[in-house]
Amino acid sequence: DGIHVYINGDENLKFLLKGGELVKIRSGSWQKTRFFKLQDDCKTLWHESKKTLNKNQTYSIDNVESVRMGRQSEGLNKYTDPSVERRCFTITFKNQQKNLDLMAASEENAKQWVNSLEKVINKMQNLSHQQKTEHWFLACIQKADKNADNMISLKELKHFLKQINIEVDDTYAADIFRKCDESNSGTLEGPEIKKFYELLTKREEIYVIYGTYAKTEGQMTANDLLNFLLNEQREKASIEDAVKLIQKYEVDGTGRQYTHDINLMTKDGFLMYMTHEDSSIFNPAHKNMYQDMTQPLNHYYISSSHNTYLMEDQLKGPSSTEAYIKALMKSCRCVELDCWDGPNGEPIIYHGYTLTSKILFRDVIQAIKTYAFKTSPYPVILSLENHCTVDQQKLMAHYMISILGDALVTKPLSRTMPTTFPSPEELKGRFLIKGKRLNKLDDVFTNNNTIVQDAVSEEDEAAEENEQKSKPKKTKIKLAKELSDLVIYCKSVHFNSFQHAKDQQAFYEMSSFKESKAFNLAETSATAFMHHNMDKLSRIYPAGSRTDSSNYNPVPMWNVGCQIVALNFQTPCKEMYLNQGRFLPNGFCGYILKPEFQRNLSSQFNPNTLTKGPWLKKKNFHVMVISAQQLPKLKDKAKSIVDPFVKVEIHGVPADNAKKQTHHIDNNGFNPMWNERFSFDIHVPDLAMVQFVVEDYDSTSLNDFIGQYSLPLSSVQNGYRHIPLLTKRGDIISSAKVFVHLILLDAK
Repeated sequence: DGIHVYINGDENLKFLLKGGELVKIRSGSWQKTRFFKLQDDCKTLWHESKKTLNKNQTYSIDNVESVRMGRQSEGLNKYTDPSVERRCFTITFKNQQKNLDLMAASEENAKQWVNSLEKVINKMQNLSHQQKTEHWFLACIQKADKNADNMISLKELKHFLKQINIEVDDTYAADIFRKCDESNSGTLEGPEIKKFYELLTKREEIYVIYGTYAKTEGQMTANDLLNFLLNEQREKASIEDAVKLIQKYEVDGTGRQYTHDINLMTKDGFLMYMTHEDSSIFNPAHKNMYQDMTQPLNHYYISSSHNTYLMEDQLKGPSSTEAYIKALMKSCRCVELDCWDGPNGEPIIYHGYTLTSKILFRDVIQAIKTYAFKTSPYPVILSLENHCTVDQQKLMAHYMISILGDALVTKPLSRTMPTTFPSPEELKGRFLIKGKRLNKLDDVFTNNNTIVQDAVSEEDEAAEENEQKSKPKKTKIKLAKELSDLVIYCKSVHFNSFQHAKDQQAFYEMSSFKESKAFNLAETSATAFMHHNMDKLSRIYPAGSRTDSSNYNPVPMWNVGCQIVALNFQTPCKEMYLNQGRFLPNGFCGYILKPEFQRNLSSQFNPNTLTKGPWLKKKNFHVMVISAQQLPKLKDKAKSIVDPFVKVEIHGVPADNAKKQTHHIDNNGFNPMWNERFSFDIHVPDLAMVQFVVEDYDSTSLNDFIGQYSLPLSSVQNGYRHIPLLTKRGDIISSAKVFVHLILLDAK
């Protein structure tokens, strides 16, 4: 009965298991009624299908990203009438799967579907690691039980082991089977299946740790647990903390009935604690907002996206408001809008001079308004690439003012001319426009704001693309005063030199650098670049030649204090994993406070030479990769079992960059064991990122990606830790983990 155990008696669940009719909407003409229901595993949404080949259309609940009430998708906006707004809803998915656009018979019915789906998804996400493992186990057993008689034969058992990514020889399979088949019936059923599950999910390596610290008749007292927390996990813990952990994780009631000296934690309770998020590699104190958010805006790294409108590549891929929603929901705080004249006087967004599809400017602004602050309250910067004629620019300004309303910053926050940026805290819930401005910001305060329109040089990025197309350099475009007046704190100017910027540019005048220029400056003038970023903003963007939407490494840019390091968010790649890891702490809010030495004017930090200074805090980072659990099978190689190995990488200043890897283990993705130790010398821990990558070894071709996890070294917890694994697109892989032992020590 799978997951029912955990969410039994739930009205929402009953509603979904019963199911009902909904209209599935694909186009203006394709709108068909289908019966939808949640399957008994509570993990799969099914609907009837009239296709002869694919009678069962299913969608995994684990794969649902969000359920949106109303006509909140491009499809519903395009193909339904505003009068049915409240009957519509959309299910979006984590991978590239198309949205599911649906319409219910009534507003009440739509609400019930949305609420029920949201609640069940939420409950599924909040199951403990143990519940997820049991649930995953039951789902695999159901798949293996070919004749659905709730009994498992030896043949089905072998099929099951393959299903869960473990290759065993026949004698081992027969041996497990015999141990569990206590009734000698030739099949496993009920409690025998439970015994099989316990045998299979036993964690010897954790029981060994338990045995080392459990000093009271083989049981672990609160004092024993405290000893483990202080000496092994290097946590600042008290006896009260140990007692609380026992109360939280002790599954067996007997351990809890004593006074606090002999409060006992059993082996199972310890296993539950060790696999819980509390015990993960990521420091729970960094999970929520913990940084000072009152510093000037340019003192933060800002999660930033390039060509945000694209879903795929830069030449012919689709443009979509959906791409903006996905980026904003990942706490991206700087999005890009490439604006061009569209038909009927309506400005559009697309990648100019290419075959990428086009979307309306006003639809994008509406989507940004709706989704900007769902995952983070901190300001969103709209980076405008403006190629429009004056009339359409006026319309752009009108849309931003009318749709974004008071949230749009249209004048400085202070009553007098500012000399520095406001803070993310002061700009909570606000939008900043980055673009060209006709005059100085000072003119706002001197009533010298009378220019109506004038020509300005076009944006650096557009100019670079024109250069590549051998067009004459530096075309000028006319700029409407209405649009110019919306640019307050982020005025785009061309970069000449750091000296020129220091002498001639105001704090709000910012430059964009293409990656080759930025990398060159970071190598040859690192300290000057860092000082430039102490009172100005810098935006870096991928080379125009990256037509496949690939990315550059953001780390060298952060090393010199660049804030807006724009990446193609739509492309799953190593660089995006690092970006996701960099912004994981501080409540995943899209802003990370830069280290003090990147904000202090007297600092002479240079990531390339590493002279003495407060940034130099030499550490030894010891990593022991112990084991992994329940690695997923690869979709393209469904028939084969993975041969996993783990790579541990450090990304930071050049002296700290390093990569080590374990040997691979043949045919075991279920519980491979490595027990391999690595050591890394770290010079600037404040800038170091750690990345764990699990791959499937292949002797004949490139190794395949299984999962990864990246985070700043400063957010790593010491001791025995589990590392969750993320998919290419950054979603968590349920049940899969890597088990490690970590120690970060001051170097002698």
